[in-house]
Amino acid sequence: MANKKLIEVALPLDKINEASAREKSIRHGHPSTLHLWWARRPLAAARAVIWASLVDDPSSHPEKFPTEEDQNKERQRLFKILDDLVVWENTNSQLVIQQAKSEIKNSIGDNLPKFLDPFAGGGAIPLEAQRLGLEAYAHDLNPIAVMINKAMIEIPHNVYGIMPVNPEANIIERASGYNGAQGLAEDVRYYGALYRKIVFEKVKEHYPKVKVPTNQGGGRATVIAWIWARTCKCPNPACGSEIPLCSTFVLSKKRGRIAWIEPHVDGKKVEYLVKTGKALPEDIDLTPKKGRGALFKCPVCGKITEDFYVKSIAQEGKMGQRMLAVIGEGEHGRVYVTTDQEQIEAVNIGAISDGPEGEMSRNPRWFSPPEFGLKKFKDLFTNRQLLSLTTFCSSLEDIKEQISSDAKKFAPELSDERIEEYSIAVITYLSFLIDQMTNHSSTLCGWNNINNQMKNVFSRQALPMVWDYAECNMFSNSSGSYNNLYERMCKAFGALCPETPGHAKQFNAEEDCGLRGMLVSTDPPYYDNIGYADLSDYFYVWLRRSLKTFYPELFSTMLVPKADELTAIPFNFGGDKKKANTHFETGMLNAFKNIYQYASDEFPVTIYYAYKQQEIVSDKKNSKGSISTGWETMLSAIINAGFAITGTWPIHTERETGLKAYINALASSIVLVCRKRPEGAPQTTRRNLIAELRRELRPALKKMQLSNIAPVDLAQAAIGPGMAVFSKYKRVLEADGSEMSVRSAQIIINEEVDAYFNEQVGSLDTSSRFCVDLYTQYAYNDVKFGEAEVLANAKGTSIPMMASRGVLYAKAGIVHLVERKELPEKVDFNESNIWMLTQQLTYAMEKGGIEACAKIVASMFGSNAENAKDLAYRLYTIAEQKKWANEAYAYNALVVAWPDIQSKAADIKAVQPQQMSIFDYVNDSDNK
Repeated sequence: MANKKLIEVALPLDKINEASAREKSIRHGHPSTLHLWWARRPLAAARAVIWASLVDDPSSHPEKFPTEEDQNKERQRLFKILDDLVVWENTNSQLVIQQAKSEIKNSIGDNLPKFLDPFAGGGAIPLEAQRLGLEAYAHDLNPIAVMINKAMIEIPHNVYGIMPVNPEANIIERASGYNGAQGLAEDVRYYGALYRKIVFEKVKEHYPKVKVPTNQGGGRATVIAWIWARTCKCPNPACGSEIPLCSTFVLSKKRGRIAWIEPHVDGKKVEYLVKTGKALPEDIDLTPKKGRGALFKCPVCGKITEDFYVKSIAQEGKMGQRMLAVIGEGEHGRVYVTTDQEQIEAVNIGAISDGPEGEMSRNPRWFSPPEFGLKKFKDLFTNRQLLSLTTFCSSLEDIKEQISSDAKKFAPELSDERIEEYSIAVITYLSFLIDQMTNHSSTLCGWNNINNQMKNVFSRQALPMVWDYAECNMFSNSSGSYNNLYERMCKAFGALCPETPGHAKQFNAEEDCGLRGMLVSTDPPYYDNIGYADLSDYFYVWLRRSLKTFYPELFSTMLVPKADELTAIPFNFGGDKKKANTHFETGMLNAFKNIYQYASDEFPVTIYYAYKQQEIVSDKKNSKGSISTGWETMLSAIINAGFAITGTWPIHTERETGLKAYINALASSIVLVCRKRPEGAPQTTRRNLIAELRRELRPALKKMQLSNIAPVDLAQAAIGPGMAVFSKYKRVLEADGSEMSVRSAQIIINEEVDAYFNEQVGSLDTSSRFCVDLYTQYAYNDVKFGEAEVLANAKGTSIPMMASRGVLYAKAGIVHLVERKELPEKVDFNESNIWMLTQQLTYAMEKGGIEACAKIVASMFGSNAENAKDLAYRLYTIAEQKKWANEAYAYNALVVAWPDIQSKAADIKAVQPQQMSIFDYVNDSDNK
């Protein structure tokens, strides 16, 4: 029997989550800067999951650790190794990595398994397997994902140890100072600079500097961006003027650098002047966009366009564009300049015949440009952008020839075959720079007037329409420029680990790749969340131009393959949602059947999942409940493929989301830990399953609460221990002898979760139980006194008593819960009403943050603080089910901050315990 691994028993989640969240803000030196990919896993999370899947849990060795105390002590030692391993600064620490590798060998010996990720995507998981010494295989159907993985795990190993071949490196002693992929990094740096120089010489006449007004310093400045607006003819027949389809005329809101565009009307013509000052003018309309959709105000007659009109004009090819302003980098910071004739003449280029011809998807969920006549990818770029980008593509061959020539001269030890392989390796990374530039140089890039910098195309997982766009100067040194992206790329090589072999291959997950005995960890697609193939076309049309000669099989199709992509996107099936769902569900089952064959019996399979879309469904026994269809599909595929779930971990890997999307957002990815279910697994009945769930699920939920898992994640995380009970059986029989479905099991699990929280509420004081019931039925709305009194009597409490304490409003036959902001100022620490304390803490968190809450907690007695936190969990679940986003957000924020609140409270209590009002806390915190 295989040893139980650490990941199946315990993990130091706080440290892993902290490192994963922090990594989102790291850009310099991170491998993600090689090429954009959507929804990458943090390296820290991937590294932790893989390492903990290889290292034995101490309970597997009772001969070494006979008591629970011994086992816990050993786990703490392993946790310390893992704590160090996930820290970003230790990514390339040989000491830390070697210690982690040694611990792996202590558990499994020198015969390390090979690693496979069948949905490799952005490559974080295979890269971290490689870092831990495992030969890594990265498979994906998407050619962009395959190329990213080649760049991260395959190419660096294939050219491992080659010294730089460029002439500058040869001046230094070539025999020393370069290890691993350092030679490759040096050559990417050298030939990347040469590449820019060659292209700039060909196009520099179209990138003049801008004349700076004397009030901004005078002289000439390098342009950072040109601000453009799309235009259309005014629909007013009596006017017919040109309307700028512009969302704002504000260029800069930065203190000391306020700038805006001021329209000056002369008859039916409009001149756009750039102004600067200490504050934005109040007498000028700086927001010509007047609502959702294409609603824009004519600067001449005031007529506002309608959405259908602008779309019809655009579809007829009559939408124009106009340069409104120029932004440059002066000696003392940004300069904002009115467009002059020199800048206009610089873009007088004419149509570019060899731009990317591929047509964009018409999926309305992600792509709005086709609705406005921008149907082909080349339509998303100005002629100047197309000229520069196509010149970058055509100049790659010049660079390749230069690399080969230098290698023959300065690296005579390399064969012609190795030189060819090496030169292709270098230009592969340079071709990535073209893709990166398209993300910052198209007409879908906006200008951030708060931070005064470019916005990129993929600020979210879509291609939304942009009206007033910013054209980046690729040859400046500002954000989005070649130099900026190139410097970031060069730093990324330091985070690669080429010592161990890596293999990236285009492969359909539904087909058997033939590998066996693998350690498998993967992040499969999330139902219909992201259309990777449609989005990837944006980069594919450029990368194919650059690399199809060198990777002909990978770039054999005109666009990214879509028919076999494992997503449930109705658009790809003629809008038929049922067909899309069937495609995803069948494909995912086939994929996991293959994973079952690939996976070693010695190690668990780990699967990341972060999908939460809920719907109310019924099972075949007419039991209604709220489940996630995404989870149902994923769990069905895993369990029906022959796996049992042995562990679940919520790891914070997702970006924070806005309140609007909050209810359907997860703060964490849930990592499912799976084992192959034994062939002789027993079956059980529905009654026995429910009894076992009640025994197993409650301790698991309590543990999750104690570990402070966010309420937004709790219901999803609870699926794990619940499904662990369900999935260990070959089948679960219903009362009529039929086999229980995953859907039915999910409903039962969710019912048990609700029952657990209801039990917690049931142990509260009578007034709090009444308030929770009233909240569930009416929120803060009015209810007739008679109805409220019936409920109060049933709970054994009194409405007048609660009204006297300020919990309830009760007058003129009307009763309602008092909202948080209207609760009594004074926090009564002898008050036993946990509802009130929870609301006061939640309000303090909203207004004064952690410090305000900590001051309240520091003065609380007994278990009231923990009871208040537990009630916040229950109130969150109620608010979520009712779709009360603001309420759910508030309770979640309180629970998530609880460890910091407790820590701060302990500090306060140690110094000066005191009682204050809630508003004292809030005001005191605000003043600070």
